This record gives sequence, structure tokens and C-alpha cells, in this order.
Amino acid sequence: MSLRQVATANAPKAIGPYSQAIVANGFVYTAGQIPFDPVTMEIVGTEIQAQTAQALKNLRAVVEASGSSFEKVVKTTVFLKDMNDFAKMNEIYAQAFGSNQFPPARSAVEVARLPRDVLVEIECIAVVDK
Repeated sequence: MSLRQVATANAPKAIGPYSQAIVANGFVYTAGQIPFDPVTMEIVGTEIQAQTAQALKNLRAVVEASGSSFEKVVKTTVFLKDMNDFAKMNEIYAQAFGSNQFPPARSAVEVARLPRDVLVEIECIAVVDK
């Protein structure tokens, strides 16, 4: 099995001992993306919609750097600070994946705390064509 690390300046750099993503066996597995501006490493927005949009922008950058695309995402996991934000997050999420032939499978969970107390973190698995 071959592994390939994915790194892009278009998404926040890893701030610990992990990769932005790893490509293995025809899939890309991303780290969770939070709503940081990749240049300033500051949180974008204070509302769930703005934070979701930025997290998805970062996720798209990592997925595209792997050689894949949002159209090839097969699974996402959404971590929410407050499940009451689900509907508002879902509106922005639907815009990101609305044109897919099949929307990705998804899990969404409320968590006790996220890095830097952001409101949302999103990770995914996507197919990478060889």
C-alpha cells in the first residue's frame, strides 16, 4: 500500500503532529477542517453559517490538493458545538454538495468542545482517481 501526504497553503496548516490529508488506496482521508483563514490562522466569522462556509472552503482546498473534488466525496463527518445549529449549518452544507450526483453519506454529532472554541469542524473521505 502506498501513502501520500497532502499539503496545501490554501487551507490552514496542520498545527500538530498530523497531516491535512492522506491519500491511500484510491481514497483521500482528510483531517477535520475548522473555520480558520489559511493566511492569518484566525477564526472566520462568529455565526455558524460563516464558520461552516469557511470550514467547507478549507475542506475543498485539501480535497482538490489531493487530486479529487467535492463531486467525489463519499462520506463526511460534521462536528458541531451545538446541535441547535444543525439546520443553519445544513443550509450552507447543501450549497457545497447540492450539485453532486449523490450527496455524500454523513454523520453529524454534537461535541463538548472544538479547537479554539469554533462552532463546527468537518472532515471527509473522497475517491481519488489513479
